[in-house]
Amino acid sequence: MSIIQQIREKAAWLVFVIIGLSLLGFLLMDAKPGQGGLFGGNSTAVGKVGSKEIELTEYQQKIKQMEDQYAAQGYPMNEMMRQNLEEQVWNQFIQEEILKKEVEKLGLEVTPKEIDDLLFVNPSPELRQSLTNPQTGEYDPNMLRQQINEIKKKKDKAAIKQLNDYIIALSKQRLSEKYGSLLSNSAYIPKWLLEKANADNSSISSISYVSVPYSSISDSTVKVSDEDINAYVGDHKDEYKQEVTRGIYYVSFDAAANAKDSSDLYNQVSKLKTDFTISPDAPAFLIRNGSETAFLDAYIAKSKLQIPNADTVRTLAVGTVYGPYLDGNKYTLAKMLGKRQLPDSVKVRHILIGTVNPQTGAPLLADSLAKKRVDSIEAAVRSGADFASLALQFSTDEGSKSKGGEYEFASTQFSNLAKEFAEVAFYESAGVKKVIKTSFGYHYIEVLSQTNFEEAYKIAYYSKSILPSSETDNTVSGMANQFAGESRSAKAFDDNATKRKYNKLVASDIKPNDKMIPGLGSSRQLVKWIYEADKGDVSEPYTVGDKYVVVTVSEINEEGVMSAAKARPMVEFIIRNKKKSEQIIKKIGTPASLDAAAKAAGVPVLRADSVSFSNGIIPNVGQEAKVVGAAFNKQNTAKVSTPIAGNGGVFVIKTENISAVPNLAGDIQQQREAQLAQIRQSGSYRSLEVLRKAAKVKDERAKFF
Repeated sequence: MSIIQQIREKAAWLVFVIIGLSLLGFLLMDAKPGQGGLFGGNSTAVGKVGSKEIELTEYQQKIKQMEDQYAAQGYPMNEMMRQNLEEQVWNQFIQEEILKKEVEKLGLEVTPKEIDDLLFVNPSPELRQSLTNPQTGEYDPNMLRQQINEIKKKKDKAAIKQLNDYIIALSKQRLSEKYGSLLSNSAYIPKWLLEKANADNSSISSISYVSVPYSSISDSTVKVSDEDINAYVGDHKDEYKQEVTRGIYYVSFDAAANAKDSSDLYNQVSKLKTDFTISPDAPAFLIRNGSETAFLDAYIAKSKLQIPNADTVRTLAVGTVYGPYLDGNKYTLAKMLGKRQLPDSVKVRHILIGTVNPQTGAPLLADSLAKKRVDSIEAAVRSGADFASLALQFSTDEGSKSKGGEYEFASTQFSNLAKEFAEVAFYESAGVKKVIKTSFGYHYIEVLSQTNFEEAYKIAYYSKSILPSSETDNTVSGMANQFAGESRSAKAFDDNATKRKYNKLVASDIKPNDKMIPGLGSSRQLVKWIYEADKGDVSEPYTVGDKYVVVTVSEINEEGVMSAAKARPMVEFIIRNKKKSEQIIKKIGTPASLDAAAKAAGVPVLRADSVSFSNGIIPNVGQEAKVVGAAFNKQNTAKVSTPIAGNGGVFVIKTENISAVPNLAGDIQQQREAQLAQIRQSGSYRSLEVLRKAAKVKDERAKFF
């Protein structure tokens, strides 16, 4: 007992230290960069431009705004589009920050008067188009003033923020234009410089020369080491910079549906054909049986019916079904529900007495009061009151009230309209006036005109995608898992791929923020694994589209100058030719004549007439700028040149004659103006590129996405 007591007393401090370290380790265990922790802070910045942090929430909001804008214009929002938008937003943050610093240095600003001008006098083409008076065809600034006053009057916070954001964007755009204008107007081209360039470009030369091509020395005799490549790249760092990227090898296992899966689905859909035919409620049938094509309660004009087998479907009797047939990757049944004549376009006008705010859903007016008001408007119009005046005074539809309540719609827009509104516009006859109720409130609507009638069809489509069965998926998944399990190193990966005759594919230049892998598809999770792994690591199977893939990391490139392995394909031939040129020059020596050079190299003396200073080409040889430059060196008329290491070989030349052809460049002033216009057009963009390269940009987005 006494021994135990002594151990306790003397080792107590050690126990406390161990417990303390354990607790500290527990606290720090999940303290990863960007995720907070005891010492790591709780950063929410996705990156930095200089000292300016770009916050995650702001970055995400900008992306969401861009996505909404593109979606409103009908662009498909797939992974590739989303990644492009993310890069676009990121570049905007960088550009705004570097431009902001330059603008502040120059003291540039945008005054309220300039904003007023951009809104009401010289608006953007988009703003001008949306606020053009339909009666005069001219831009009407009063329409914008009315909308702004309405927003302020209603104190709609969302609309006020949208307006402020638009004005801020206008201000930034104007500052950018001012900065660009300053740079553009600083461009200058002196007259003497153009005159000298014209004189040089009209010069021609005749030369005699000896050419010893690099191909005369076998590549196998000239070795290029990694040290040679590193030395060359070190002398040309700006040309061989690289970003952080990674490369992979991967084996892909196709888990797409096979012929049996397709046949089974065809039989499954075929069995529903009879029930679909006799079903009295087609929309309910589609929902009940899990159709992947939603019911469209609208008629589609003959010219707009873009489906496979359209000619056959159009001839169906009402109530009959055609199919199954393939529509893309879906087996489809088509049931004819009705036929009628439909106008291709309509013109209507309406007065809306809204009962709810279409943006927020907040109530505007009691239903009973709205009905009484619209009935009064109907009575007034029938008694001779001016429709346009009543629309301007009473309509709650801001998009049409200043235009007399008028709209024009194409038949393709039918499904975008409120059902009750669309049916009056397209199904009723021109001249009809009536009150209808929609989810927005009560409308007094008049059909003004309908044009280009053609036969139209209401069709219900039942469809199912051809997908791999669980049996197919399990079989392919098993193959991928077996390969991954047996290939836990890069060597085992290669050996097993070769043994099983699997095709080993390559994807390179994968960046930290990528969602798409070139040649493979979209998989952000796989990209994250690639950046968490070490070189030679092998992944478990990842699902990418309809494939299972097993990946090994083959290449890790850090930011900076390229490694010898990375740069070799680009610079090896340059270094090899340089070494060959040294051998050839040593062999030729310092010849006193072309004949001496030709004899030393064992090649003939050749001649080239009409060598033009402007294009850098030696006839029958190719692009040789150094040789062309030497051809116009007057020192080479008295004696032969020293050996010149060119693109394709080593040259020794003697200039026989230098003359000129007529100058066809035209008027000097016109040339000057054309070149200045070109410089001014690209000057602003090029200056921002230079500023961006000089800026300290830190990209941390990969930690958050």
